[in-house]
Amino acid sequence: MSEPNPAGGESATREPTPPVNPAVEASKNFGITPEQYMLPASKEIRLLNPDGTAVPESEQGQEPGHEYPMPGTERLLNAYEKLVVGRRINDQNMALVRQGRMAVYPSSHGQEACQVAAALCLEDEDWLFPTYRDSVAVMSRGVDPLEVMSTYRGDWHGGYDPKQYKVSIQATPLTTQLLHAVGVAHAAKLRGENTVTLAMCGDGATSEGDFHEALNFAAVFQLPVLFLVQNNGYAISVPLSSQTRAPSLAHKGVGYGMASERVDGNDLAALLSVLGRGVELCRQGGGPLLVEAMTYRMQAHTNADDDTRYRERDEVSEWVAKDPITRMQRYLEDQGALDEDVTGKISEHAEAMAKRLREAMSAKPELDPQDLFRFVYHEPTTQLREQGAQLADELSREEA
Repeated sequence: MSEPNPAGGESATREPTPPVNPAVEASKNFGITPEQYMLPASKEIRLLNPDGTAVPESEQGQEPGHEYPMPGTERLLNAYEKLVVGRRINDQNMALVRQGRMAVYPSSHGQEACQVAAALCLEDEDWLFPTYRDSVAVMSRGVDPLEVMSTYRGDWHGGYDPKQYKVSIQATPLTTQLLHAVGVAHAAKLRGENTVTLAMCGDGATSEGDFHEALNFAAVFQLPVLFLVQNNGYAISVPLSSQTRAPSLAHKGVGYGMASERVDGNDLAALLSVLGRGVELCRQGGGPLLVEAMTYRMQAHTNADDDTRYRERDEVSEWVAKDPITRMQRYLEDQGALDEDVTGKISEHAEAMAKRLREAMSAKPELDPQDLFRFVYHEPTTQLREQGAQLADELSREEA
């Protein structure tokens, strides 16, 4: 665009204003290069060792732009309780599947820390977009376990109201929830709302086109989205080595122009610190962020999967020693925050939740056949009304 020259000379050409990259601007605050800020720290972020002892700061690999403090004891104790409840619900669901009370259940036994931390780092106005395996995250966000598990029993509905909890419905299609999260974040930004969305996915999802589209769109429009990749080593039976040749999945972030981090996914303390800081950076306009959590699915992909066909038992045993529950339990005991009395109360709470779920899933649900037609559209079509009437007539003749 040309403008009159104030000096009376020829028209001057206005140069377009270059777009601002939040990662580039943030790097200036730490006195480091944009690449150093966007790339994950040289060492996986960890605050607690597998034996529950605190990692010395000198061994945490903390670097400028990648410092993470230890969360407070009260916050850790609250998260630990959700961790124990989540594990108990996980194992109860596997038993319900074997009893035929639930159709299928994708267990997250072993990677519950990622899910608890994801839920707890969000504020009331934020949205969570889980995968089909993230039931513990949904429950930790405040959704009743009975509502969460109704989907896996085969009920016609999603179980809970997404708007009430600001939690997207769990669904089987892979990676589609990332696009939904980006859409909500874009709408919130256009409206001037102070909303952050947290989108969860697995390592296999990073090979999907939806993953690229979601991250690229979020980065271009500088949207407040935190992408959490739970890298449990396998996409069903496909190992990570068949998914990527990148040094890590976190390294993918720099290609989109967003900062990334790699964290021990079985370290609840580190997860709370990394994800908490990430959410706040997004809320402050720091653009989207990518976090890769290194964890492990200790049980099969679902009850229909035989994981002995693609991984050795020694590998599973190695990760059992890194269990996020025992790690946090030992740390809290050393801090004097967890004794027999507190442990007993947490266990009682978990057992009560499991019992309530078991009884509800064992009860025969009351089904209305007309629900097949009632909720397809807000206003039923003529065809649906005719089909509903036909079914009602057939049922009445059977009863007669």
